[in-house]
Amino acid sequence: MRIHKKMIAGTLLSALVVTACDSSEEPTAQGTDTGERTELRVAYSAQPPILDPHEQLAIAVSDVMRHVMEPLVTIDSEYNVQPMLAESFEQSEDGTEIQFVLREDVVFHNGKPMTAEDVEASMNKWLGAAGSRNQFHEDAHVEIDGDYEVTLHLQEPLATALPLMAFTSTGFPGIMPKEIVEEASEQGVNDYIGTGPYQFEEWVTDQHIHLSKYEDYVNSDVPTDGLAGEKSSNVDDIYFEFVLDPTTRISGVQTGQYDIAHSVPFDSAEQMEADPNLENLYYPGGFLNVHFNKREGFFVDQEARQSLVKSMNNEAILTGAYSNDNFYDLNHNIMMYHQLSNWDSDEGLDVYEQQDPSVMEGYLDAIDYGGEPITIITTRDYEDQYNGAVVLQEQMQQLGMNVELEVYDWPTLLEVNQDESAYDIYVMGNVSVPEPSSNYYFDPNYPGWTTLPDELFELRNAASVEDGIDAYDDLLAWYWEEVPVYKVGDYTRFLSYSTDVEGLDYLEGFVLWNIQKEN
Repeated sequence: MRIHKKMIAGTLLSALVVTACDSSEEPTAQGTDTGERTELRVAYSAQPPILDPHEQLAIAVSDVMRHVMEPLVTIDSEYNVQPMLAESFEQSEDGTEIQFVLREDVVFHNGKPMTAEDVEASMNKWLGAAGSRNQFHEDAHVEIDGDYEVTLHLQEPLATALPLMAFTSTGFPGIMPKEIVEEASEQGVNDYIGTGPYQFEEWVTDQHIHLSKYEDYVNSDVPTDGLAGEKSSNVDDIYFEFVLDPTTRISGVQTGQYDIAHSVPFDSAEQMEADPNLENLYYPGGFLNVHFNKREGFFVDQEARQSLVKSMNNEAILTGAYSNDNFYDLNHNIMMYHQLSNWDSDEGLDVYEQQDPSVMEGYLDAIDYGGEPITIITTRDYEDQYNGAVVLQEQMQQLGMNVELEVYDWPTLLEVNQDESAYDIYVMGNVSVPEPSSNYYFDPNYPGWTTLPDELFELRNAASVEDGIDAYDDLLAWYWEEVPVYKVGDYTRFLSYSTDVEGLDYLEGFVLWNIQKEN
C-alpha cells in the first residue's frame, strides 16, 4: 500500500454536501498564556508574490494567510461545508440566493468589530478577483440585509458557489475590514488585517513572514473538525522562513534550527524516516501540469498540443519529478486520486496512454519544422516542477525539437508566465480543487489562456451534484481533445517536523493552529 493511500480523508461528493448549523452558546475569548514566548519556525520553500488571498492562487499565499484571515464558511474533515465567520447560512430553493447570518462576536486584529459592511466589501472584492476562479456571473454580488446579515445574489444557480467559498487551499475569500478593501490597489490590499488566531507582524523580503498570536481572538464553541470549529493559538510566534535550498531545509530541521521543513525532496524520505527526532506528514499534493501558451507560438495549434501528449512518456516525467511511485499516480482525470470515487471517467484515457513518439514526429514532418526554438519556463523553488521540466525537455529533444529551458525564482515565474511572448510551455504543480470546473486553467485569464467550452458550464450550472458528475464525462472528453493543459499525473508531498511539535495537520494547506510545541 502506498504511503498516500493511508491518509485519504474524504471525497468530493461530501465536499458538495452543505451543512448549516447555528451556535447556541456564547463563545469565550481565548486565554492568554504567561511566561516565555514559544516560537514555531517553518522552513518554507518559496516566497509568496503578494499576501492578498483574493488576488493570488499560489498556495504559498494561502499557507500563510489562512492563519490570519478567515472566510464565512469552511470545510470539516469530511469536506462538508460548515460555518466559520457565519453563524449559519441558507440557500434559497431556486439556488439564486444564499443568506448568511454573521457571528456578532468577531473582532478584527485592529480591534474593530466585524459587521455586515466588512463582509459585503470583502466578498464583492473576492467575486471580481482571481480567487473566485471566474465562476460567478458579473452580476453576482453581496448585499447587506442587517448589521449581521448578508445575502449573496446569483443571476442563475451555481452548484459550486459554497464549495468555492469554503475551499481555503488557494484564492480563498478572507474577510477584511471595509476600509482596507477600499484602499486596495489592483495588486491587492496593502494592510493584512483579518480575524484569525494569528495576526500579521512583518514581511522581510527574502527572509521571513512573522505572525503572532492574536490575544483577543474569540473562539468558536464548536469542537475542532477539519478546518471548522475551535482554533487554539498555543504557539506565540510563527515564522515562515524562506529557505529555497532543500538541503538547507533538511539540515535545519534535523539540527533543530527549524521546527518544520516544508516540501522535503522526495528522494530524502528514507533519510527523514530514519531520524528519531523527526516525524513525516504525507498529504495529497496536487497535479503536475504542462501549461501551453495558446495565444502565441508553437502550441497555439491544437494538433501540436495533442501530438505532444500522445508522444510523451508520462511515467518517466513523473519519476523524474518525484523519484518513485510512492509519490505519484498515473491519472488522466482532472481531479486527484483521493477524489476518484466520484470524479472518475475513461474519457480521454486513450490519448493519455498512447505514448507513441511517432505521432509528434509525423506532425513535425507535416509542418516542415525547421528547428525553431521552443521555450519551457520553470523554477527550482519547487524541485519537482524543475525536474519534471528537465525530463519533458529531454523527451522533446529526442523527437527532434529545439527546446530551451529557462529557470526563474518562483515570484518571477509568476510574472513571466503572464507574458504571452516569453514562452511556449511552463511546468507547474497545481493544487487540488473542490470540483473539476474549478481548475485554474478554466479561468480564461489564467496564463495559458483557455477558451471555455460549453461542457464546462453544463457541469458548473448543474441542478445537482449527481447531474454535475454526469456532465463530467463530456468535459473530460473535450479536455483530452482540445488539450488546453497536459496533465501528467498526481503527486503526494511530505514534510518533516520535530517530535517537539504535536498536533500538526494538513488539510488543503498547513494547519498550524491547535498545535503544541515543547520549549
